[in-house]
Amino acid sequence: MKPYFLMFAHYNRWANQRLYAAARALPEVDYRADRGAFFGSLHGTLNHLVVTDRIWMQRFTGDGPVHTRLDEIPYADLDALEAARRAEDLRIVAWVDGLGENALASTFTYRTITNPRDITQPLAPALGHFFNHQTHHRGQAHCLVTEAAGNDAMPSLDLIMFQRESGMGLT
Repeated sequence: MKPYFLMFAHYNRWANQRLYAAARALPEVDYRADRGAFFGSLHGTLNHLVVTDRIWMQRFTGDGPVHTRLDEIPYADLDALEAARRAEDLRIVAWVDGLGENALASTFTYRTITNPRDITQPLAPALGHFFNHQTHHRGQAHCLVTEAAGNDAMPSLDLIMFQRESGMGLT
């Protein structure tokens, strides 16, 4: 199971790099335009992903920044946001790389944010949600970029493209 999650950790980093390159190419007005996504703008969506990744990583590891709102905007500018994203992606890859099969089979307990209560569940399905959540909102971000600048402005984020480029998941 670990190779599966390690592939997703690396895929997450790869997809984020592609997404941020496309975001960087947008005019500021398009980058910040509220286009009706869950978190309004591309800037809001990218901040949400950093915030929620940190929330989950804090739950998984007990370490890292603590965030209490899903719509928090901790980074006002793209440069700082991108630096935080890169650091978080490296942290995710390193943490998943250090997991053993016993850890993946173990349970953990965390407190939810929107409807505060304690949840205990196995780590592996929660890790599956973690990566799926990122893909969900990156899909929204992909749409925001293409809406603003057209299909050619946003490269594919398909997992199979990553697998073909990296060789991960093909063997």
